Amino acid sequence: MSDATIDKLQSRFDAEAASGMHEVFQFHFSDAGDHYLVVDDGTLEVHEGEHDDPSVSLSMSSETLKGVMNGEINGMSAFMTGRLKATGNVMLATQLTRLFPGH
Repeated sequence: MSDATIDKLQSRFDAEAASGMHEVFQFHFSDAGDHYLVVDDGTLEVHEGEHDDPSVSLSMSSETLKGVMNGEINGMSAFMTGRLKATGNVMLATQLTRLFPGH
């Protein structure tokens, strides 16, 4: 995953939407290694590597994430077609577009 995509996540993060939320989103990118996001009551930390106990783990390509974040790919249909795999608290994955609104 390029630093630009990580920077975009930081800049798009909606602290208000994350108020009261304490979750770890693990990403396994088929083309870019592992990263995880720690959302803690309105703050966001992005780390490289793997978290010991993530709330939800998502496996996809970085292009799929970009498409979902841009609204070009429906996250649910990506999940149904196997482009996105999720384990753990799968419902949390649906919160991503709320936490990182497009515009």
